[in-house]
Amino acid sequence: MTENSTIATVRLGDTGPETGVQGLGCMGMSFAYGPSDAKESRATLERALELGVTLYDTADAYGAGENERFLSPFFKAHRDEVVIATKFALSIPPDDPTRRVIRNDAPYVRQAVEASLKRLDVEVIDLYYMHRRDVNVPIEESVGVMAELVREGKVKHLGLSEVTAAELRAAHAVHPIAAVQSEWSLFSRDIEAQVVPAARDLGVALVPYSPLGRGFLAGSFGSADKDLTADDFRRQQPRFTGENATANAALLAPIHKIAEAHDASLGQIALAWVQQQSKVHALPVVPIPGTRKPTRVEENTAATTIELTEDQLALLEPIAEKVAGDRYADMTFTSAGRE
Repeated sequence: MTENSTIATVRLGDTGPETGVQGLGCMGMSFAYGPSDAKESRATLERALELGVTLYDTADAYGAGENERFLSPFFKAHRDEVVIATKFALSIPPDDPTRRVIRNDAPYVRQAVEASLKRLDVEVIDLYYMHRRDVNVPIEESVGVMAELVREGKVKHLGLSEVTAAELRAAHAVHPIAAVQSEWSLFSRDIEAQVVPAARDLGVALVPYSPLGRGFLAGSFGSADKDLTADDFRRQQPRFTGENATANAALLAPIHKIAEAHDASLGQIALAWVQQQSKVHALPVVPIPGTRKPTRVEENTAATTIELTEDQLALLEPIAEKVAGDRYADMTFTSAGRE
């Protein structure tokens, strides 16, 4: 694949839109990963589209809506070419970035969608996710109001993020779910036990976030507390700091070996593994690696054509079970504790 080739396309499940087989996570362009360059980020968006990336992922929680505002001009300029995915349910208090507030109640859902539509400056959101699950609100109630948004023409397709297999089935019984977004990478594979089989059975696509282990699998940094700026939220994630980071860096050895065999980067091998899970598990898989650099988008999309051999897949298989540290300091924030 040359740097100017466009990627293949796939449908997001039985009911969702057609998108490129790799999307773009836009969070870091204005939130969470330290200083960013707006001009370079805008160039990244344009380059991604040239390469066939059509699914762009954001959320109202990213910078308290700032990420949606930042993306709005790009979306308006290319409205018929892009699939806009955003999320509701999560807020992060500015005075305490380690705290998470989750709401799934019907009045909040309606308030959130109107606010996102205004910030994005669009008439309809292509894919609207429930970002996190509030266990105090029946999922049927939350998805019920989301379904109303579809009927009202404010949303085209529904998605869920960090849900269990049972929650996915219950939601899908209320209204078809196009995609489930969860962390899925060589470092994080818990969803393969139940969520992935449920999604396959229901005709739902998987949209893996952090497919590069937030850059760690790509070798972008070795220790968050030593290599990243003070405002980078990866410093709060246990697996990227202290002794955990040292132990996890050693797990990259087989990725180095395979990258050398393919004349590829570490990140390309990690992404190729995620992309190949579509064949392994027989369902659409559209990872959304995040980046703020056009050259990195070129590198990431090139990974869609790398085919790992059975022997190489076997070499990568043991990595996840050896990872030291949790994804978050508070794992109740994820579906892992409910599965």
